[in-house]
Amino acid sequence: MSPTRRLVLHDVLAQHARARGAELAVGDGDVLLTWSELAERVDRCAGALRAEGVGRGDRVLWLGQNSFRVLELLLGCSRLGALFCAANWRQRAGELAFVVDDLTPAVLFTQAEEVGDEVAAGLSVADHRARTIRHDADGAEGYEAWCASAPAREIDDLTEPGDALLCTYTAAFDGRPNAAMLPHRAIVAQGLLMGPWMGVSARSRYLAAGPLFHVGVWMEGFATFLAGGANVFVRRSDGEALCRAIADFGCTSGYVVGPMVDAVVAANEGGRFDLSSMRGRRGHPAYDAWVGVDDSPWGRRPGGYGQTETMGMSTFALLSSADELGTHGRPSPLVQVRVVDPDGADVPVGETGEILVRGETVMCGYWNRPELNAVRSRGGWHHTNDLGCYEVDGSFSFVAPKGRMLKSGAENIYPEEVEQALRTHPAVAEVAVIGVPDEVWVQSVKAIVVRQAAATVTEAELIEHCRARIAGYKKPRTVVFVEALPRAGWQVDYAALDAAHGGGSYPGGNNRPV
Repeated sequence: MSPTRRLVLHDVLAQHARARGAELAVGDGDVLLTWSELAERVDRCAGALRAEGVGRGDRVLWLGQNSFRVLELLLGCSRLGALFCAANWRQRAGELAFVVDDLTPAVLFTQAEEVGDEVAAGLSVADHRARTIRHDADGAEGYEAWCASAPAREIDDLTEPGDALLCTYTAAFDGRPNAAMLPHRAIVAQGLLMGPWMGVSARSRYLAAGPLFHVGVWMEGFATFLAGGANVFVRRSDGEALCRAIADFGCTSGYVVGPMVDAVVAANEGGRFDLSSMRGRRGHPAYDAWVGVDDSPWGRRPGGYGQTETMGMSTFALLSSADELGTHGRPSPLVQVRVVDPDGADVPVGETGEILVRGETVMCGYWNRPELNAVRSRGGWHHTNDLGCYEVDGSFSFVAPKGRMLKSGAENIYPEEVEQALRTHPAVAEVAVIGVPDEVWVQSVKAIVVRQAAATVTEAELIEHCRARIAGYKKPRTVVFVEALPRAGWQVDYAALDAAHGGGSYPGGNNRPV
């Protein structure tokens, strides 16, 4: 092995165990692990996975909510050259079964509390069978016994920085989700870049409160890991749990957004929890009175443009000033960003085209999607399927997805997936889904439906039909019945539907014509 090898994640863990062995690495309720303890557990975890036959290129799947064990398994997979995926636990049985059959994991980890029935239903209809371990079970059948029983053994370190490690399923733009494979090089590079911009240090305590199937939650989590700070996990975004974690661990930052802020405010009525260690105000007067100001570059100008496929951000608002024309800053120094026409030629400044990205943080491709990978990586660039524009001052604006996407809280929703669920109802002849502005959730889902001739179906029936097939946050909140859908040529005219039915607040917030 070359002494100039670039770092992989378990290299970082080993170094922290040597240099910061007694310092806190992980917090999760009553669980507190130092770096030395975490490293020892990861060795055991890797040994237990190896005993199950997991090796280079194999997949390990997590079907549960947040836990320190997610980080532990990820690092165990790092030791083995395996791929780790935390699936969206909010999905319905059929969606979970799709993930199991698509990823074909060697080992999968489940959770009984709160999500167990749906996970069990998904596993019962999946074709693929894998070794299954319940992470929240006590006794011989549980994760702790499984991990503790692993033999202490040397594991050959064959992992390379370009190897995929983290698999994250993207929203189902075309009706089928795809697992983006993020390599060590992308994780390490993005974390090292963003850490100083976010004010992350070895004293940081990051609250991983958002779901770990979102790359946005991992971004600062990885930056904190790399810096030698502590990651603090809560099972889900319950207001009391969030307040308790912040107060008990002295969390300095966290993934606390939208309705999660409201949950914190409701749980902390009367200020019974001390939240003063936290920095980062969110626009709620009560919350902002309890926490400090985030004066880091990211805190002053957060955001930019990015995707799961590029380990989060590809452009940063903090690289531009408030008076510049672009809405999404300037490109990261780790990537190149182009804007091209349908023939792949760069469009003139000020014109809209597809965003292309290449560089250190771009994924290895999608798991088990050779045809899609060929299309999305043609010419040596990642084709994002998003539209953007370079402004005359050199700053950058994200315009909109090439296809339509909705945003509900922190969740991306692709209309095609909801439309497909509705089309399976025998009373539905045609359907189109739009997003309407929502003061709390950014957008809510509205379905415009044409009934089959002589068919009768109600709004409530169609909403319940979707609830049984797709995650609850994706189902329509409202359904409108019409005689026909407006069309522009052969295509449904979604702009006309927005105008007629109150659509708006789409991601990007830019009305530039495309």
